[in-house]
Amino acid sequence: MTEILGTQPAPDQWIVWVTAACALTLVVFRTLWLPARNAITIAHEGGHGLVALATGRRLEAIRLHSDTSGLTVTRGRPTGVGVVLTLAAGYPAAPLLGLGGAALLGTGHVTLLLWAATALLLALLVMVRNAFGILTVVLTGAAFLLVSWLTGPDVQSVFAYAVVWFLLLGGVRPAFELQAKRRRGGAPDSDADQLAGLTHVPAGVWLLFFHTVSICCLIGGCRWLVRF
Repeated sequence: MTEILGTQPAPDQWIVWVTAACALTLVVFRTLWLPARNAITIAHEGGHGLVALATGRRLEAIRLHSDTSGLTVTRGRPTGVGVVLTLAAGYPAAPLLGLGGAALLGTGHVTLLLWAATALLLALLVMVRNAFGILTVVLTGAAFLLVSWLTGPDVQSVFAYAVVWFLLLGGVRPAFELQAKRRRGGAPDSDADQLAGLTHVPAGVWLLFFHTVSICCLIGGCRWLVRF
């Protein structure tokens, strides 16, 4: 326990920038982004599920699909604050996780971040109800577990920084993708459109909210990760 809660020295700044560049490469190039986006979907659906439980809704199932889409099934009142918060939690989930991870790394808690991520993935796995989703979560969790157990502090630090950068940078792109789909007449049942139907607040305002959260998290995360 002492080892998990203890602190580790920050890596050299060139390592921080290299991990940022690697994460940005995964986000920018479509052929790399498509498989990597599954990690963002895990965070997205996990955000829906966590807030559903926090607001007293019943979480019945989470499904992750090979096209990087996902579905979280909850039961409860069809209207009200709980369902609104649950729907609103998906797109901000990855950036907020990235911001939290950046705060941990900024205070030297590399090992704690790796074990916390593993625990969250195990909790998510309990609710996943399709084969591809189970495979995706298991492989992701195994990567964190193997790095935590089998590698030294230097490798753990590089891995943790790369993951956090990817959550921060990758958390920005999905809202822009949704905006582009809606402009072409697609995604009629998106989170933003469902929120618009529940709250009578235009879907564009909800998109602006998603953009604002992701960009603010990226800026805040940079302040934790990069020392000027």
